Amino acid sequence: MNIAPFSPAQPLVTFYRLVEAARLPERADRSAGGTLPTRASRFCDAVTNASAFGWYLFPPIDFSLIWDGTDVFWAYAGVADWLPLGAAQFPHFARRFDEIAPPPARGASPPFLTAMPEPGMVQVWSGMIARTAPEWSLLIRPLANLPAGGGYSLFEGIVETDRWFGPLFTNLRLTRTDRAVRFQADYPFAQVQPLPRARYQDATLDAMNVVADPGRLSAADWEDYCATVVRPNLDPGRQVGRYAVAARRRRRGNCPHAAAPAP
Repeated sequence: MNIAPFSPAQPLVTFYRLVEAARLPERADRSAGGTLPTRASRFCDAVTNASAFGWYLFPPIDFSLIWDGTDVFWAYAGVADWLPLGAAQFPHFARRFDEIAPPPARGASPPFLTAMPEPGMVQVWSGMIARTAPEWSLLIRPLANLPAGGGYSLFEGIVETDRWFGPLFTNLRLTRTDRAVRFQADYPFAQVQPLPRARYQDATLDAMNVVADPGRLSAADWEDYCATVVRPNLDPGRQVGRYAVAARRRRRGNCPHAAAPAP
């Protein structure tokens, strides 16, 4: 399978900030913002790789949502009461958008928050637009290994951002009605990850095999299992975190494939 290459001289993704108050996206952190246990950060390469895969998106403003079971309301600093949510512009953004947009685009500023028809569902715009290299898309998903605020769950979506140049948003479902759900502009609320389009096409995902009977594992399978799990755990002097060390060396390109215990 061929994956569209991109030149290191050109970015894989470019983020365009339209809401000037929004915090810029940041590379996701291997320690999940310092929240991972020290042992996981040192020895579990699987966790740290997942944590660092992609970029953090931040809410462009501190705001709160509340759902009464039927309607959604929102509030932010400077308003005295809860506002019913239909489709809400970022404060003062529509005027700023029309000041900088060419005539054909004026009056078409993206909404910041939109109450969806489904109960408790809200669409949130990050204040960003993104463009990826040809044949690359962006997966927008919940934060990897970084605790999110309570009271909502985030949907995942794949956007073909090499073809679609529009607001980078995500959908969430409010999960409680007893109190407000807060979002902070200095804390990420979503993670975006680059995906080659070929990786999620049907031809790729249909190429799956299942061995349903452990008696059908081959001799080579059992040898790999022993090398990965059995022999290292019988060695009283084994190095802790061998998997993480080997994976880091492979990323640097100076380590041949070597069996190692699971993280």
